[in-house]
Amino acid sequence: MKAIRRFTVRTVLPEQLQPLHELALNLRWSWHPETRELFRSVDPDVWAAVGEDPVRLLGEVPAARLAALAGDRRFLRRLGDLADDLRDYLTGPRWYQSDTGPEDGAPAGIAYFSPEYGIAAALPQYSGGLGILAGDHLKAASDLGVPIIGVGLFYRHGYFRQSLSRDGWQQERYPLLDPHALAVTLLREADGTPCRIDLALPGGRTLAAQVWRAQVGRVPLLLLDSDIEANNPAERDVTDRLYGGGSEHRLLQEILLGIGGVRAVRTYARLTGHPEPEVFHTNEGHAGFLGLERIAELTTAHPDLGFTDALEAVRAGTVFTTHTPVPAGIDRFDRDLVARHFGGDAALPGVPVDQVLALGAESWAGGDPKLFNMAAMGLRLAQRANGVSTLHGAVSREMFRGLWPGFDAPEVPITSITNGVHAPTWIDPAVVRLGATEIGQERAEEAMAVGTTGQWTGLERIGNAEVWELRRTLRAQLVDEARQRLHASWQQRGAGDAELGWTGTVLDPDVLTIGFARRVPSYKRLTLMLRDPARLRAMLLHPERPVQIVVAGKAHPADDGGKRLIQQLVAFADDPAVRHRIVFLPDYDMAMAKALYPGCDVWLNNPLRPLEACGTSGMKAALNGCLNLSILDGWWDEWYDGQNGWAIPTADGGTGEGVLDPESREAERRDDIEAAALYDLIENQVAARFYDRAADGLPHRWISMVRHTLVTLGPKVLAGRMVREYVERLYVPAAGARRRLAGTASDYAGAKALASWKATVREAWPAVRVEHVEAEGVGEAQELGATLALRVQVALGRLGPEDVEVQVVSGRVDESDRISEATTLALKPAVGGPDLEGRQRYEGYLELSRTGPFGYTVRVLPAHAGLASIAELGLVAVPVELGGLEAGVLR
Repeated sequence: MKAIRRFTVRTVLPEQLQPLHELALNLRWSWHPETRELFRSVDPDVWAAVGEDPVRLLGEVPAARLAALAGDRRFLRRLGDLADDLRDYLTGPRWYQSDTGPEDGAPAGIAYFSPEYGIAAALPQYSGGLGILAGDHLKAASDLGVPIIGVGLFYRHGYFRQSLSRDGWQQERYPLLDPHALAVTLLREADGTPCRIDLALPGGRTLAAQVWRAQVGRVPLLLLDSDIEANNPAERDVTDRLYGGGSEHRLLQEILLGIGGVRAVRTYARLTGHPEPEVFHTNEGHAGFLGLERIAELTTAHPDLGFTDALEAVRAGTVFTTHTPVPAGIDRFDRDLVARHFGGDAALPGVPVDQVLALGAESWAGGDPKLFNMAAMGLRLAQRANGVSTLHGAVSREMFRGLWPGFDAPEVPITSITNGVHAPTWIDPAVVRLGATEIGQERAEEAMAVGTTGQWTGLERIGNAEVWELRRTLRAQLVDEARQRLHASWQQRGAGDAELGWTGTVLDPDVLTIGFARRVPSYKRLTLMLRDPARLRAMLLHPERPVQIVVAGKAHPADDGGKRLIQQLVAFADDPAVRHRIVFLPDYDMAMAKALYPGCDVWLNNPLRPLEACGTSGMKAALNGCLNLSILDGWWDEWYDGQNGWAIPTADGGTGEGVLDPESREAERRDDIEAAALYDLIENQVAARFYDRAADGLPHRWISMVRHTLVTLGPKVLAGRMVREYVERLYVPAAGARRRLAGTASDYAGAKALASWKATVREAWPAVRVEHVEAEGVGEAQELGATLALRVQVALGRLGPEDVEVQVVSGRVDESDRISEATTLALKPAVGGPDLEGRQRYEGYLELSRTGPFGYTVRVLPAHAGLASIAELGLVAVPVELGGLEAGVLR
C-alpha cells in the first residue's frame, strides 16, 4: 500500500553524543577526513549502506550501538576533540582576517547566487560542472574565512538518477528528497515559525517559498523551496526539478532564485546579524533578476532615487560570471512572457517593465528582438564580469562584443579568472598522507586551502617507488569500485547473478587506465574514441601495452542526441571481446568521481575547441597525480607545459575559430583527424611511456611527469587560489565602487551624479567628433625609437575636456590596416581650453616602439572616475573617414 504521507523519524541521541548532530549538520564533514572517520566508526556497515551520509547514519544506527558509544570514553574523547576543532574552524581568524588577506577595503559580506550547488553527494542539488564549481567556491571561501552567503533553490527531486535499459538507453528517475533527512535546517523567525518569502505573480497570484539552510563550514547556503501548502499546485512545483519544465517554469525558477534569493539574504541577515552583503556575485545568468530586486529596494528606501540612479548603485556592487562559450547555452525567454511577469500587478516598485525589457534586449546586429537574454541582462546589471579561463575570457569578449559597439573584442570589459577545485574534497586521503611525509600534515592542509606555490615545494622529494605504489593502490581501488557498480548496473538492466560472473574480473589494477567522465552534450564528443572501432579495440587488447577505459556521464533528459551517444558507447563496451577493458558506469555523481579521479592514470578530454569553458574535472584528476590528455581548451590551454600530460592537436590549427555544424562534411573530417591524433598519442606516447620500465620495474619517466604535475599544477588548480583572485580582483574593487556611490551618508549622491553624467554624455555624444589629426615626423620609413608629435582637434559639443579622454591607439597592422596588439596613450588638452564652438586641441608624442608594419589612430572616449572600464558606456568617436581602429600606416 502507498503511504498517504511521508516523513523522517530522527534518532534521539544520548546526551553524551549530542555533538554528533552538530558535526552532521555542518557539511564540513564532507571534506574533513577525521570527522568522516569518526562517523564511519559509529557503525561501518550502516555508514556504507547509507552512502556515507552522517544524517542518515544517525537515523539508522541501532539504539544499542548508540548506548554503547555513549559509554565509550575513547570515542567520546575523539568526539569532543572534533567538536572543538569544528568550533575553532568556525570562529578563528583565517586568510581573510589575517595580515596576508585582502586590504581594509574588503567587503563585510558577499552574496553568491547559483542555480545549483555540488557540496556533497548526500545533498544532491547539482547536475554538473556549474554546480560543482559553485560548491567548491563556497568550501574554499569557508577555508579562507571569506564572509559569503550562498543562495540557491532546493529541488525536491534534485537532478535525475541515471540507469540503463537492456539496450543501453539512458533511463531517468527522480527520487523524492526529504529535507528532514538531509543536512539542512529550516530558517525560522524568532518565534519559531518558518520564514516565508512571497513574490507577486501575474493575475494576483503569489509564489511563496520557505528557506532551508545548509551550513558549508563557515558559509551559510540558503535554498528556497516552493513546495509548501501556501502555494497552489503549479507554484508548489516551481522547485521540483533542476533544469526541468518548460519556458515559464524556468522563468519562475529564475525569478525565485534572483528576487526571492535577495529577500532570503535580507531575512537571514536580520535574524542572525550576518553583515549585509556589499557585493552580489551572479554565477551565470540564471540569477540575474537579483539586480532588479536590489533596484526596487533602493527606490523604495530612497524615494528621491530614480531607476537609473539605483541602477548605477546596484551595478557597482555586482559581479557576473559567465560559464558558456556559445550563445545556445544562454537562457532566453520570450519578451512578452517576461513583460507579463514584471508588469501590472506583478511589477516591482520603481522598476518599470520597459526598463526590465531593455536590460535583456538583444540590441546588437543579429540579435532577436523578440527574446529576452539573461546573460545580456546579467552583464548590463554588473560593472565587473569574467569568464572562467583565459581562453574562455577571450571567447566571451568576442561573443558579447555587441553590447559594447565601437570596441574591438580585446577591449570588451570581461576579464577572466580561471576556475579551481577544492583540494580537500577531491584529493584522495592517501595522496595527502604521502605528501605529508615530506612537507608535514599541517603544511599539507594549508597548501590545499590557500594554494601558494611555495607551500607545494618539497613534493618533488617523494621517492619513485612510493609514487608508483600509491598510483597502483588508487588504481586498484577504482577497479574494485567499477566492478561493483558494473554488476549493479547490469542487474538494473535485467541480468541475473548467474550471468554476471564476468563483472568480477573486469579491468586490471596493473593496466594503463584512462578516465572520461562528464555531461554528454554533443560538443564534448563522448564517442570520438569510437571513430575507428578496430583501432580502439587493438589498443584495448594490445598484448604488451594494453589500455583500459572507464567512462561515465549523463545526457540531459531532453537530449536524445546525447542519449544516442551513450547508447553507442555502451554497445561497444558490451562486446564480450572488450568488456573487460572498457566500462560505462551509470549515475555519475560526486561519490563516483571521488574514486574515478584518483584511480585513473590519464584523464581524457576531447571537446570541440573552444567550447569547453574550463573543464575542471581534469584539475581534480591532476591533484591526484593523474596526467591529462586533452584538446587545448579551457584551463588546459593555459597550463599545459609539455611535461604534465599531452595536448591533442586540433584540425583547425589550434585557433578554435569557426565552430562547425556537427552534421557537416567538414565536421566529419575534423573528427576523423582529431580521433586519429588521439589514437596516435595513446599508442605511441602515452602507453609507450607508461610501460617503459627500468630494471627496478618502475616507469621513471612517467613518475617524473606525475611528480611534476603535482608540484606545478597543484597550487594553480586550487579553488583557494581562485577565490583569492575573486576577492582581490573583483570583490574588493566592487565593494569600493559601491561605497563611493552610496556615500558616507548613504544618500547615494555619487550614484545620482554618475547617472546624471551618463545621461548627459549619451545625449551629447552625437556631437563629439575628431575633426583633424596632424603628425610631425611622418615619412615613408621610420626608425625604431623615433617619435611623432601629434596634434588633434576634437569637437566636444556640450561636453568639457574633463568628460572625455582622447587617446592615440597604435600597434601592428595587417594587410587591411587593422590594428592588433594595440597600446594606448592619452593625449593632453592644450592650454586654454575649448574655443567658443566647443573645439579642443590635444597634443602628445607617440614613440615608435616596434619594427615592422605599424599604425595608429585617434579616438575619443567618455571619462569619469566612476567607470570601471573605458568601454562601459559603449561610446567612442573616431576620425570620420576611418570608422574603426585603422589609420595612418607606417611600414
